Amino acid sequence: MSLETVSFGEILSDLRAFKKVSVEELATEICSIEELIEYEKGKKYPTLDQLYEIADRLNVEVSYFINYASSSTFNYVTAVFQLIKKYKRERDYEAIYEIIDRERENPLFKQISSQQFMLWHEGICKYYLHNNLTESVQLLYRAIDLTNPDRNNLSEHEIEILTSLAIIKFEESDFIAATNIFEDALDNLDSLPHILDPKVKLRILYGLSQTLSGRDLYNESLKYSNLGINYCINNELLYLFGEFYYQSGENYIKIDEIEKGIEYINKAKEVFILQNDEKFAKLVSLELDKLLEKC
Repeated sequence: MSLETVSFGEILSDLRAFKKVSVEELATEICSIEELIEYEKGKKYPTLDQLYEIADRLNVEVSYFINYASSSTFNYVTAVFQLIKKYKRERDYEAIYEIIDRERENPLFKQISSQQFMLWHEGICKYYLHNNLTESVQLLYRAIDLTNPDRNNLSEHEIEILTSLAIIKFEESDFIAATNIFEDALDNLDSLPHILDPKVKLRILYGLSQTLSGRDLYNESLKYSNLGINYCINNELLYLFGEFYYQSGENYIKIDEIEKGIEYINKAKEVFILQNDEKFAKLVSLELDKLLEKC
């Protein structure tokens, strides 16, 4: 068998046999036996976190699989990015930082686009994990500068990085800076001929709405939260749908349109219930009570 044609499944099967580890032993607490058999037959591939556990149990580095498997059977860089995105959704910044640190010298990540992705998420971790605002901002700008040192006519990917910077400014209650960055991100996004991921625009609209509300500019905030609601409806998306309804409801209450505010916040609650998010549904009810107490 030549190295050019060897598959990930064959590598896994041969290594497991060489290490004298049974299918049952290797699968325990990692995946089902049926899944492991599918991995070895090349019918399915493990997630990256599963791959780390498999490699650890077989006492090899993850790179063992990558060095011998053809790129057509297992795209390691893509798998790493998917795992980082998963941890970002879960706000597990420690897990993200461990991956970045582990792969820092990996030659597979030497392409500019890969370096940019890793710098971007290292910048996020520096803020949320290490509370280092200065280094976080520097890393995020460095990530953008890798592909666009002039910071003009940003690509969608560069806009995502800029949005992360705006969110961090919002977290710092630097609402004016956050507003300016969000507006810059939105202007750049609206100038693109196509948007590949509509969630990018939703994150910007939501950030602008939150930031303007933080500045007590409720009517301006309302403009963006209602734009977000319409964008979700037009694109058939539930992403941030409940949050936009809540933000609009809060804004309406703040400008003394109480009944309309209650209506929108109740719609937010309905959306969270539809998404089986009981925690947020209860939180919305509590926040509504607090808002009405202040009226």
